[in-house]
Amino acid sequence: MASTYSPLGIELQATGENAGTWGTKTNTNLQIVEQISGGYIAKDIAGGAQTTTLSVSDGSTGAELAHRMIEFTGTISGNQIVTIPIDVQTFYFLRNSTSGSHTVQFKYASGSGDTFTFSASNKGDALVFATANDGTNPDIDTISLGMSDIVEDTSPQLGGNLDTNSFMIDFDDDHGIRDENGNEQLQFQTTASAVNHFDITNAATGNNPSISAVGGDSNISINLVPKGTGEVQANGSGLATTGKAIAMALVFG
Repeated sequence: MASTYSPLGIELQATGENAGTWGTKTNTNLQIVEQISGGYIAKDIAGGAQTTTLSVSDGSTGAELAHRMIEFTGTISGNQIVTIPIDVQTFYFLRNSTSGSHTVQFKYASGSGDTFTFSASNKGDALVFATANDGTNPDIDTISLGMSDIVEDTSPQLGGNLDTNSFMIDFDDDHGIRDENGNEQLQFQTTASAVNHFDITNAATGNNPSISAVGGDSNISINLVPKGTGEVQANGSGLATTGKAIAMALVFG
């Protein structure tokens, strides 16, 4: 009776088979197991839209799908699909190191089970489990590693202070900041080609924080606009809304 092979290429020897080479084959099997449990491979998937099948190599090391971590590399100019045989059951650490704004999908070679896809902007890592849970439509289950792509998280929560690291926060027109109850607290309106804006500055002990008009123009007024019959107030008192009177009221109350 001849040997058979597991989906990941391990040789399953029959009783009494391979006299004189049993030890060599067993050592190879152990190397395959070691590769499956902790091996790494970089898989180049460069090119236009295509499907790439990860290779299996029965009874020998080097099978692409028989590695714990698979890093996808290369410049891609179209969406990619990477497949494994329908009977493979293991988990993978996947890394998307491709360049190019296209998706990379990891799935079984056939069937309509769940798949995993790196979005066009997600150049990160993922942990997936190839379940082989159905002989026709097996699933690729995603195991959470925390937030990998904020776009895919519909209710992200910070675990600490947000440091913008010298970058800006961009708000869409008519969007802004809400309070903890979901109520609007600060709304931003955009102006095409804007050059003037507010500068809010905090202050050390004995000094006052300030709100200033800054920008490209030499002279910039500050326009405070109440709604309806409302009024501009300072410390609860209404202010005049013309000329120097409002400035005097702001200074002297």
